[in-house]
Amino acid sequence: MGALENRVAVITGAGRGLGRAHALLFAAEGARVVVNDLGGGPDGSGNDATPAQLVADEIRAAGGQAVASTADITTAEGADSLIRQAIEEFGALHVLVNNAGILRDRTIVNMTDAEWDDVIKVHLRGHFMPTRAAARYWREQSKAGATLQPSLINTTSTSGLFNNPGQANYGAAKTGSATLTMIAQRELGRYGVKANAIAPAARTRLTLATPGISDAILSTPEEGFDPMDPANVSPFVAYLATADCPIRGRVFFVAGGGVHLFQPFALVDSITKDGTWTVAELQKQAARLADVPFDLGRIPL
Repeated sequence: MGALENRVAVITGAGRGLGRAHALLFAAEGARVVVNDLGGGPDGSGNDATPAQLVADEIRAAGGQAVASTADITTAEGADSLIRQAIEEFGALHVLVNNAGILRDRTIVNMTDAEWDDVIKVHLRGHFMPTRAAARYWREQSKAGATLQPSLINTTSTSGLFNNPGQANYGAAKTGSATLTMIAQRELGRYGVKANAIAPAARTRLTLATPGISDAILSTPEEGFDPMDPANVSPFVAYLATADCPIRGRVFFVAGGGVHLFQPFALVDSITKDGTWTVAELQKQAARLADVPFDLGRIPL
């Protein structure tokens, strides 16, 4: 029996890359999977039902259970229909993995309104809409006495958490998805939901276009372990989706054979006085805050 036996999972952006790897592993571990992918290009243009259908077909050919979805998860109607499809097809929803994404990289001074809006829409609204639809169902089931042990797994990125020039839109959305995860845990924990987020590092269509990415990360080794294979990330995502996983409200960097826990924003220094500061006082006392070092760590690749 697999670790996800009889769990019903919706995975967005599952037609290629990380999402595809998640879907295949989830199914191999016994989950019944709704493979959602609009089938657009890396920049979000166009649509094609083929990628989602191919992954669903691959799962069924291997003896698993899966259906394809091309619902637009940036709309309330699309997200609601996606969650409803899982429930109608498989009888319940236990896991939501928000993974869909696009890139439209540009420096801030050159970025167009559409490049900002479209990336924020897909990554942040595209996380919120399915989360809200799933949360409403999980709240309803919890109040009815059902014990689903739901799991919500969002996808953030080091491009936001560690910041990456040329990706203000993507980075802002991805940092937002990490915060959304922590707030979701505090709000939805009462319904038994475990919400976590991963910042994955893997070789995908999106990382191939990331500014500043090194050739060493993008190249495929001729033999031996490939640390940038998307399949390396999926086991931890599957673990977070298990019914008895104790982890909740956390954000992780996952790459190769490593799982690394992030610490959210924390106060590291301060200046205080009894009363209101004057600007003149702050000119003398606050300037030193510019030189306080941050222990941001480094991406362990």
